Amino acid sequence: MNTTGRWTTAVVGAALLLGCVSEPAASHSADAERVLVFSKTAGFRHDSIPDGVAAVKQLGESGGFTVDATEDANAFTPKNLRRYDAVVFLSTTGDVLDPTQQRAFEGYIRQGGGYVGIHAAADTEYDWAFYGGLVGAYFQSHPAIQPATVVAEDRAHPSTSGLPPTWNRTDEWYNYRSNPRDRAHVLASLDESSYTGGTMNGDHPIAWCQDYQGGRAFYTGLGHTKESYADPAFRGHVLGGIRYAIGDAQADCRPENGYRPLFDGTATSLDAWKQAGPGSFTRSDDGTLTSSGGMGMLWYAGQSFGSYSLKLDWRMAGASGDDNSGVFVGFPPSDDPWSAVDNGYEIQIDATDVPEKTTGSVYGFRSADLKKRDRALNPPGEWNTYEIRVAGERLRVWLNGVKINDFTNTDPARSLRDGHVGIQNHGADDQVSFRDIRIKEPLVKGD
Repeated sequence: MNTTGRWTTAVVGAALLLGCVSEPAASHSADAERVLVFSKTAGFRHDSIPDGVAAVKQLGESGGFTVDATEDANAFTPKNLRRYDAVVFLSTTGDVLDPTQQRAFEGYIRQGGGYVGIHAAADTEYDWAFYGGLVGAYFQSHPAIQPATVVAEDRAHPSTSGLPPTWNRTDEWYNYRSNPRDRAHVLASLDESSYTGGTMNGDHPIAWCQDYQGGRAFYTGLGHTKESYADPAFRGHVLGGIRYAIGDAQADCRPENGYRPLFDGTATSLDAWKQAGPGSFTRSDDGTLTSSGGMGMLWYAGQSFGSYSLKLDWRMAGASGDDNSGVFVGFPPSDDPWSAVDNGYEIQIDATDVPEKTTGSVYGFRSADLKKRDRALNPPGEWNTYEIRVAGERLRVWLNGVKINDFTNTDPARSLRDGHVGIQNHGADDQVSFRDIRIKEPLVKGD
């Protein structure tokens, strides 16, 4: 698995989030990713556009991708668009492409291109249905610029993984004509009680992503003000969106609805969990659980489960990827962590072992599809998302939205039909972190 480029960009992204935005330009290889920033306006024009263009160029210099900028719609030809891994619509407004240019862009997306929409990109091309689906929702209105609280709903996506659970900032807060939650994956939303003028009845997405007709799409409603583009946190947010769009970082961007938290980052959400065996997990102020010591397991004692989708975000700390942990399902209650080993199944986290014992495997029983796993896996230091579906004796695993394993239990001594879930702390030298453990039950027909 070639992860060198991803690892380098991850380090740069972390530096940007810490405010180190003066990194020297990276040397670009011949096949370095290339991004086009498009900022044509046919309606209101934001005076922050020059700042936005400059910021994306600086992100490219530090992050190892080349950035071109234009307001010429003639750049939208099939031949020219093939040069780019993603196109950023930076506060575009109105009808900016003619029908021929629109068809070229549709073909670009359907062939795997990336799209990033910033702020007024949602105030663009109202009569082009393809674009409306791509951006996710159209602009409706906005109140005066004011402070508000942004809630990071998905803290594994590279655009939001560096943000705190709640982020207080000043911007122009868009209301949208529709709610994208059912068709896109919401990354962040607005707390409408934190400001005046929200019109979305308390469910107010403000940033989202989606796989769209063969391509990748990321949109953020932030970025009206000039000051935004000097803010390290906002720059990191945009950088993460670009990294997703160009395919440099993987994420689960399927719509996610109907889940309830088992661990939401708060101390009180750990009340229903128990530690079995030695070692422990430490909860940080940002709501991350990190393993230490072992061999033990933190398991959810509040309830057993039989038909469900379990999602959780995880990250390996070491650069080698040899930090061992796993997610256990289908085991009976016990203070002995080996009971889960003997009676349940482990979905492994460790990218260095043999196929049936490495990341995505049902440990000791079934290897993941390694080609799909390698394409979907983010490197150590970056967040990944597992979805584990259990229905009857069937267990399926998705990594960052990609199905990588499908296993059916045939062992009469084990059963997935009723059991608990848990996360492993493997040993003193293994550090794996977890966030946002949530579950949806029961599965419905078709899941």
